[in-house]
Amino acid sequence: MTLIKSVSGFRGTIGGKPGDNLSPVDIVNLTSSYAKWLLENTVGKPTVVTGRDGRISGEAVLNMVNSTLALCGIDVINCDLSTTPSVEMAVLRKKADGGIICTASHNPMEWNALKLLNSRGEFISPEEGQKIVKMSEQLDMTYADVKDIGSIQAYPTSMEDHIREVLAMDLVDSELVNGQNWRVVVDGINSTGAMIIPQLLKYMGVEFLLLNGNNFGHFAHNAEPLPENLTDLAEKTKQSNAILGIAVDPDVDRLVFIDENGEPFGEEYTLVAIADYYLREKGTGDTVSNLSSSMALTKVTEKHGGKHYQSAVGERHVVDEMKKRKALIGGEGNGGIICPELHYGRDAVAGLALFLTFLAKTGNTPSALRAQYPHFEMAKEKIRLEGTSDIDKLLEEIKNQYSSKEQDSTDGLKIYFDNAWCHIRKSNTEPILRIYTEAGDSKKATDLAEQLIKDIEQLKNK
Repeated sequence: MTLIKSVSGFRGTIGGKPGDNLSPVDIVNLTSSYAKWLLENTVGKPTVVTGRDGRISGEAVLNMVNSTLALCGIDVINCDLSTTPSVEMAVLRKKADGGIICTASHNPMEWNALKLLNSRGEFISPEEGQKIVKMSEQLDMTYADVKDIGSIQAYPTSMEDHIREVLAMDLVDSELVNGQNWRVVVDGINSTGAMIIPQLLKYMGVEFLLLNGNNFGHFAHNAEPLPENLTDLAEKTKQSNAILGIAVDPDVDRLVFIDENGEPFGEEYTLVAIADYYLREKGTGDTVSNLSSSMALTKVTEKHGGKHYQSAVGERHVVDEMKKRKALIGGEGNGGIICPELHYGRDAVAGLALFLTFLAKTGNTPSALRAQYPHFEMAKEKIRLEGTSDIDKLLEEIKNQYSSKEQDSTDGLKIYFDNAWCHIRKSNTEPILRIYTEAGDSKKATDLAEQLIKDIEQLKNK
């Protein structure tokens, strides 16, 4: 059982002992610490927007968060069931001072988390996160007098308002999509994606078949939208003669497609395709993704005359680099799209509306569109960490072992080979070491990943 405090928020497994898991004590402590930080950095009485995904523990966790914030003297705008991008946008829409989303994203159903936002609806910085962690360790809390307790106001239309703003984007054309007479299949993973994606499709005039849209919190398969977890979606898409299969993660910030033949479009290529659309329509511009994302985005960006930049893994790191470079579009290769004109957060709802419009404008099928892009294959492996694992030492030894190769130590260790790379880093969200590789074909990518795993295991057993 685990409790992780990182740039991606505070997440852990439900149940067990305080300090080792995301227990009620930890939820109150972490929420109180965030409240204290907010009160110290806000003029007047702060307002915080909250929401949750469809997890079994979600209602109980969100109720604790809302009550704790109110008892700290903070007014709460409660979206209840919502999505991460919907809550992020609600912070902007309501001119709030911060936000908390109760979601463990792609983690299994026994996990939950508190994702913390600033007044711009963006994840707090690592430095701000460390301050809040330090406050939580000191347990130095003072709660509000009864006359200063905050209010809790319901905001049930956060997802609908989010959709309206997506449909108003310049590059989204609902009428054009409506005229295609398309059918799609949606995997809602028994969470709020089963609410917001069908609602978007109705507005855009797209017929859909919904899978996994009822038994909220009981994920029908591993919640991470990877090909091996989307076999039912692939089969239904092909059987239904649908133009597209659509998968999201439980908090709807990642977007993955299955093409009309039941084949994965590639989670890395969600961002590649939408960036291509942006660059075609808006002209030359720069793009940003993290160090674990595909080389294909670099190729597409350069084809349109722009420059591609990479950041450390984590939405906040990508956002900071996008702002620094004034990027036209960016995101992460896990299916996360960030459109600055809308907000600085990964947004599967915006990504889907843009992708459908792009398909309609080009007249392509998803498979034909995918075939236009440079072909790379990735292998994504992981090694579970032991409590005593010295990750920094391991990475330093790997770095020395491959010292003849170009390297990047911005986030873990990325090693560049001939038309291939390997990125090794400690996860922000799980107690694992991630090993991502990319090459011109799947065998080379897999062989490279297996070689690095072998190297690491040998070093661990020294």
